[in-house]
Amino acid sequence: MPYKYLAPLFSTTLLYLVFYLISTFKFDVQLQAVAIPYDFLLQLFVAYMLFACSRRLWIFLVLQTLLAGVLYIGNAVKISFFGGPIMPDDVFALRSLLLILEGWRFFAAAVPLAAIASLFLFNFTMRHWSAYLASLAAILIGMTVVYQPAMIVEPLDKHFGNSVWDQRSNYLWHGATMYSLQEGSRYFLMADVPPDMDEAQEAAQNLLSVQTPSDHAGKPFTPRNVHLVLLESFWDPNGLKKAHYKQNPLAPDFRKLWKNADYAHAMAPVFGGYTANSEFEVLCGFPVVKDNVKFERQLLNQAPCLPHILADKGYKTTASHPNVPVFWNRVNAYERMGFQTYWSLADFLQDDMNREFLSDVSLYRQVLDKIQPTLDAKQPILDYIVTYFGHWNYPLSESRPFKVSSTSPVEEVTTYANTVYYKSRELMGFIAEMQKRDPDGIIVLFGDHLPFLGENFAGYVDSGVLATNRSEFTPEMFKFYVSTPMLILDGRKGPVKVGSLPLYQVPALILKLLNYDEPAIMDYTQPPSGMRIRPLPGLHFDLLDGGSVEVCKEPPYSETCQKSAEWLRNVNTVSNDLFIGRQQTRPQHPSQPDQEFVGPPEKTKALN
Repeated sequence: MPYKYLAPLFSTTLLYLVFYLISTFKFDVQLQAVAIPYDFLLQLFVAYMLFACSRRLWIFLVLQTLLAGVLYIGNAVKISFFGGPIMPDDVFALRSLLLILEGWRFFAAAVPLAAIASLFLFNFTMRHWSAYLASLAAILIGMTVVYQPAMIVEPLDKHFGNSVWDQRSNYLWHGATMYSLQEGSRYFLMADVPPDMDEAQEAAQNLLSVQTPSDHAGKPFTPRNVHLVLLESFWDPNGLKKAHYKQNPLAPDFRKLWKNADYAHAMAPVFGGYTANSEFEVLCGFPVVKDNVKFERQLLNQAPCLPHILADKGYKTTASHPNVPVFWNRVNAYERMGFQTYWSLADFLQDDMNREFLSDVSLYRQVLDKIQPTLDAKQPILDYIVTYFGHWNYPLSESRPFKVSSTSPVEEVTTYANTVYYKSRELMGFIAEMQKRDPDGIIVLFGDHLPFLGENFAGYVDSGVLATNRSEFTPEMFKFYVSTPMLILDGRKGPVKVGSLPLYQVPALILKLLNYDEPAIMDYTQPPSGMRIRPLPGLHFDLLDGGSVEVCKEPPYSETCQKSAEWLRNVNTVSNDLFIGRQQTRPQHPSQPDQEFVGPPEKTKALN
């Protein structure tokens, strides 16, 4: 046998060892010993298939190194940042990731991917019988993954096991290559499909049959302006007791106002990123239950979300976010939810920047200028603002020097606290100005998710509020993991005390404050009596009326978890019908003329 045919064996062994050590010692992500033989053999099989279709040995080695690096280092990086490995839906989020990265981070992500595609095409050959055999194997595996995924998932689950809620452990016990095959197949096996008419209507009836009557029945609808503000990574750093902040990061005026609301919290569907999922919940009133971006491929229909409902009542509906317009597919998502106008990056003057992020104070000022004619005309408005300042790695401009110091060894604990110092104060300026211009308006403010504070939750672990991975979370940690400050100001009445509220329940609360008493899709997601339910990928937890938290991971469930799990199954069925299906459960209303959507000029054609 020519020595060159041993090259994949030697290269795979070396690369596996090197990347295993990097993953273990750099990112603290260590594969279990039992996973290594199977994962290594599968990686070796992939290497020989790639080798069989390669013209030049050196290009094969470079290509194999890049592929293995994406698998083993890429997964380790994502686990250390977000607590879980790369999932199939992350492929669809790749475009948005590349749009937000700047400088060396963009090239660090883009160059390997471009190199893999380019080198594979350049090096591909079918000159030897082994290339035909390798191509046949690749095609057969691909067809099985897509069309008969159960043939892969069931035997692998039986042999290697599977945790629905703990993907980090799945990765550690399976290895990167085996995990990718297993979860890639599961993606096609568990793909959401629109329910049939009987299934959708039965789920809808189950949900509506246990709803309590509205307590504002008979009251006339009262159109008031609604100002809904999503605050990027907004959170109270004072929860980190070991940070020993020498100054209070949170503005005193905000804390005073928040105290009057009994320190209300939003319970978000995400941690550290995926802002669009928090947006979907707060605008459409349905929970996100999977580790994907709802805006990307799970919002296909024109949906009667909050903007659509208020537009039918004569509201002007505007969305403002100083980012590139196509990020997280917002152009299409906003239009489908009922926004008539979307102001994005090109619509704002970049006059006060923290690196690439427009400051909140500038964003607020420019939005107020844009909506003032509507306020003057006394036309009700839904004014939805998504702030951009506050993204990791929390840069500040020269005009915003550090004000807060900390003894924490985690860099982000200090940089984030200084970001919140300015973010909370600029927020209070916005609230004061908005109440001056629109004293009867409803103002809703909330953080979209907790901030990233070091690898493997380092900043949180140091203060004992989170464990290094979700498998070690207590029920209270799961609640902490998703809880961000929320402030709802009901015009002249002031703060509303809502406790800990899942974000998907916010639209129903807004409609309640407006005395809206017509059927709405938010009626479906009123939770069972005595609990509030927060789904997360692979699990959910119930916040009971007494304040206790019950985490529901896998059957067999307790009586409480059984009740909430059944509710969640019905909600998911109705959600699939409304957002990707035939909308057989959509509430019927008198027909209203469609409103023209005004989006970014360069993208408007894509909506037609």
